Amino acid sequence: MNTTYKIGFSFILALLVIPAQAADINAGKNRSSACMGCHGGNGVSNSSLFPSLAGQSRAYLETQLKHFRSGERSNATMNAMAKDLKDADIQNLAAYYSGLPGKSAGGDASLARAGKDKAAMCMGCHGNELQGNGQFPKLAGQHPEYISKQLADFKNGSRKAGQMNAIAKTLSEDDIKALAEYAGSLKTP
Repeated sequence: MNTTYKIGFSFILALLVIPAQAADINAGKNRSSACMGCHGGNGVSNSSLFPSLAGQSRAYLETQLKHFRSGERSNATMNAMAKDLKDADIQNLAAYYSGLPGKSAGGDASLARAGKDKAAMCMGCHGNELQGNGQFPKLAGQHPEYISKQLADFKNGSRKAGQMNAIAKTLSEDDIKALAEYAGSLKTP
């Protein structure tokens, strides 16, 4: 075995053996104090203006915080909050919030029934109970008003996410309201 090969092989082996730094849930909890005013003390927002973070996937939360930090996703408050977060902070916050139990926000029962019939188009990415799926957020239990606003923003292009922009353009205002009420009415794990 030549020396270059041995060094390269040793380096690759070392990368495989060295464990990745695990997220620190307690550090995430401590860091979350700045988030509580909007997203609630247990990650369940009390305001329809802000999403609940409890039970969202780590992958989704990490991606969104990085997008806010870089300015790729635009929201003046979140851009300011995320601009100084280090990768470890983002990982810790995501680990903390992903481990919290969610809560149903409720929803208008008759509109929720109509929304259930329309939700099949959402399930491929967001899961069969809209519980989220990796990089795709949990919609179950979110405030219907928040979901409605996000869908309207995707529809008018002020929020960018290729496939969501295309899907939202096919939705009427009534469709958006019904889907939002259905998502809000779902129980979350």
